[in-house]
Amino acid sequence: MNTNKVYFIGAGPGDPELITVKALRLIKQCPVILYAGSLVPREILSEVEGSAEKIIDTASLDLDEIIAHTAAAINAGKDVGRVHSGDPSVYGAIGEQIRRLEALGIDYEIVPGVTATSASAAWLGKELTLSGVSQTIIMTRYEGKTPFPERERLPSLAASGATLAIHLGVTRIHKVVEDLIPHYGEDCPVAVCYRTSWPDQDKVTGTLKDIVQKVRDKKFTRTSLILVGHVLGTDEFRDSYLYDHDKAHVYRPKVKQEKARTVDTALAHPVNKGKPALTEA
Repeated sequence: MNTNKVYFIGAGPGDPELITVKALRLIKQCPVILYAGSLVPREILSEVEGSAEKIIDTASLDLDEIIAHTAAAINAGKDVGRVHSGDPSVYGAIGEQIRRLEALGIDYEIVPGVTATSASAAWLGKELTLSGVSQTIIMTRYEGKTPFPERERLPSLAASGATLAIHLGVTRIHKVVEDLIPHYGEDCPVAVCYRTSWPDQDKVTGTLKDIVQKVRDKKFTRTSLILVGHVLGTDEFRDSYLYDHDKAHVYRPKVKQEKARTVDTALAHPVNKGKPALTEA
């Protein structure tokens, strides 16, 4: 029985430092690497350039060719690192690869990665789930060649009022705006992030009223994420219950007394370790 495995490895959005410890360990472990060169920077593989037996850019390969390379390596007793951008489970096109591997009796494992949505929110300095504003993030793409169920078309999703992360839609930004304005209003904040975390990253912010022209001025035509939602432009939200002084929970079962204890930062300094560090407010 063949015990070798294919690892679908999430490389993150582009910045080599946004790869997980596990992902990097497996890249080093696998003698054969197949990576999506159109979306994954070669720098991600810098630590195995001289040690991996094969590094194959799959940008120009079709599914049959990718599976052929993968099966050949597995049959030769070698683990395969299949490196995808972002998180492989989100628009990673791994489903059809997994289907082929299962038919061939080849074992596999998925290693998650940082998504473009997470990286873009961090770059914008925003939380996407603000209490009382939006508690839901919908990750979707704009309808193109890929068939869409009616219930998942953008107007249906927009009816929720949730924060939207729209992939593969920047060339149809005008249509995106037309679909969203009836549900979010012209003043709803929008951010379009191009190649988040890459050296040439760029972004533009605005509202549904003016974002089309701003995107066209930037000439963004690909590799852009559209974020839409009121969380991007409001300071009017509730504090979380998690840190609320008056709310008990499993890690803080008792509500604190009115005389809250505060940390004396001088006494809490490492040189004062072991001394009382709490004083009455």
